[in-house]
Amino acid sequence: MQFHRHRRLRRNQAIRNMVKENHIRVEDFIYPIFVVEGENKKEEISSMPGVYHFSLDRLNEEVDELVSLGILSIMIFGVPHDKDECGSSADDAHGIVQKAIRQVKENFPDLYVMADTCLCQYTSHGHCGVVENGEIVNDASLERLAATAVSQAKAGADMIAPSNMMDGFVAAIRKGLDEAGFEDVPILSYAVKYASGFYGPFRDAVHSAPQFGDRRTYQMDPANAREALREAASDIAEGADMLMVKPGLAYLDIIHRVHQEFHLPVVAYNVSGEYAMVKAAAINGWIDEKKVVVETLTSFKRAGAELILTYHAKDVAKWLKEGSI
Repeated sequence: MQFHRHRRLRRNQAIRNMVKENHIRVEDFIYPIFVVEGENKKEEISSMPGVYHFSLDRLNEEVDELVSLGILSIMIFGVPHDKDECGSSADDAHGIVQKAIRQVKENFPDLYVMADTCLCQYTSHGHCGVVENGEIVNDASLERLAATAVSQAKAGADMIAPSNMMDGFVAAIRKGLDEAGFEDVPILSYAVKYASGFYGPFRDAVHSAPQFGDRRTYQMDPANAREALREAASDIAEGADMLMVKPGLAYLDIIHRVHQEFHLPVVAYNVSGEYAMVKAAAINGWIDEKKVVVETLTSFKRAGAELILTYHAKDVAKWLKEGSI
């Protein structure tokens, strides 16, 4: 009886390494950082073990470690003291994100700094756009988002990463950046962002839970796949340079379809809820954390993501450096 002996290529670690189809590299990671107002703050986020809020006077400690681990890129999220109906601090030249960007670029000029461009952290109602009469108003929101992107670029952001899911947000931001002289600043669009239950810990971290309703009028229905391709195509037409799929783990099929359909780099966001579940299970001794994390991140690469925005980045960078994975 003839049959294939596939196990020949699995007999030892050397041959397994030789035929490995997908690799995790430290260069694949974007690491999220949360900056807050105040002084001498390094406070662990309760629902995200190992992830912290940093005040600006402690921020360099974190970035020093990232650079020493070989991580090349970060994304900055800000938690301001003051919030109002229109998120006026989002485009403040002296806002928390703008100050953090300037500080990082002054001290670590070679680090690639991305700015999350949304309003939810800055609005008192917690929505990603301007609210009028209880409705999230699309076109008025675009003006605020474009102004925020320009202020972040002026502060020194290398890339703008808008996550709001308003219709036309890429076009509005691209126009704003170009008119302000930032033609060379690229846009990483959160092109495919689902109305997901996996965002809970992030909303705790930035205090951005909606104060009324939910975000399903602008974030996507988890049941839809073809809609993801329409969203991505629109953003490409409007000037996006890279495409994000968020969340990652429950949407590997979407990552794959976006990767197959389009020819821009694809980023998977390994979101807070995905991270928190792994950490909680590991703390309880239910899983082997290292194996599960590596398996998860490999699945993003296998699906077609070139880059991964992940809270696991520091841990994996350490494992790579010590050669334990």
